[in-house]
Amino acid sequence: MKPDQLFILKADFLDQGEPWFCPGCAEVLGVLEYYPRLKTGIQIHQVDYPRPRPALVSLLGEEFQSCPVLLLGSVPAETVPGVHIQHSNGHAFVNDPREICLYLSHVHGIGKPH
Repeated sequence: MKPDQLFILKADFLDQGEPWFCPGCAEVLGVLEYYPRLKTGIQIHQVDYPRPRPALVSLLGEEFQSCPVLLLGSVPAETVPGVHIQHSNGHAFVNDPREICLYLSHVHGIGKPH
């Protein structure tokens, strides 16, 4: 089984000459800090802000470059309530921060977002 891969934007990326962070990426990273055991089974990739984002384009295509995105190592046998699993270029992925957290909750048995 391949590990899940999480793609997030690097912190303090520059846009219009100012440093920024991605709130959705921070939300998912916060869950990983709450539940550090998750980090052992997920590869985390930090990508640069400007598009195109070559790592994501090569995997999912130009239309799916948003972050955060969780590329699934394997698709769960059952549906995950509240999670829309998308498919592109033979890969399954989730690209909404709250849905990523729900997926992690369902698959890894951690608390659910309230």
